Amino acid sequence: MYHKILVPLDGTRRAERILDQVEELAQNDEAQIILLRVIDPVPSYYTEALQSDEKAPLQNQREIASVNYLDPIDDDLENRRLSVTKRIATGPVVETIVNIAEQENVDLIAMASHARTGLSRMFHGSVTDEVLHATNRPMLVVRALED
Repeated sequence: MYHKILVPLDGTRRAERILDQVEELAQNDEAQIILLRVIDPVPSYYTEALQSDEKAPLQNQREIASVNYLDPIDDDLENRRLSVTKRIATGPVVETIVNIAEQENVDLIAMASHARTGLSRMFHGSVTDEVLHATNRPMLVVRALED
């Protein structure tokens, strides 16, 4: 039985493919869904060229974009009578997901895998894979194929 399910989303349709399974689990167990959008820190080589008063608006734009991304997903799940919380955090993606899973004491981390293989996986890695190896929390992973 799950009480809290953490759902990290990266802004892609493929990542959202986990939502059907999460919805079913949450309805069956009356679990709380925590939608998480992690914002990568702006690379220092980029921010070094900015004046200090230009850095905050850039971060704010990224946070606003994250809210705008999560809001319709949140609304859709709440319309289905599910308990949903949104979290937006800035930091290294894998570390932030694992830390929030601990902070929230979630019973499950649910993610879609982008199903990368070969060179793509070697160069881009797999956040899902890294989270799987970095956490002691149970995980539900759905392989999301190309559209």
